Amino acid sequence: MPLQTPSQTVGPYFAYGLTPEQYGYYFKSLIGNQLVNPLDEPNAITITGNVFDGVGVIIPDALIELWDAQNKHFGRFGTGTDSQNRFVFHTLKPGSVDGQAPHLSVIVFMRGQPIHSYTRLYFSDEAAANESDPVLNLVPAERRQTLIAKKTSAGYLFDIYMQGEQETVFFEV
Repeated sequence: MPLQTPSQTVGPYFAYGLTPEQYGYYFKSLIGNQLVNPLDEPNAITITGNVFDGVGVIIPDALIELWDAQNKHFGRFGTGTDSQNRFVFHTLKPGSVDGQAPHLSVIVFMRGQPIHSYTRLYFSDEAAANESDPVLNLVPAERRQTLIAKKTSAGYLFDIYMQGEQETVFFEV
């Protein structure tokens, strides 16, 4: 019988090992949801969202990682401690890199999923850049909106749908 490894199951070690402060453990997290401190950085943006299952129910215990290749920022947030079961990140909006539209890489970990899912977050207020993005243009036109965060008065909203009619586009990496 093969031994279980972290890539084979999403286990209870996530809260303890990956987001300890967020879940009330006594030791410091190595990575959190503040890629930049919004009090110190005037150009900081806030990205919020929920993770939904195939019938539109919020998944209360997903783990989201965010990577900004341009600014070399990385963040992690578990949805289980927010009162609305959402993820919240404070970061800088990246610029264009290698002819691609400004975007962030997103990784989703959750129960029942044997390996994490990769997607991208583009910005709705970058319409011209989005139209010429080589990766976004690989996605069928009717599904591209699943990768675009909507600008709101509070920052950007990016909901992730794991299955169903609104399923977010995920990439094989």
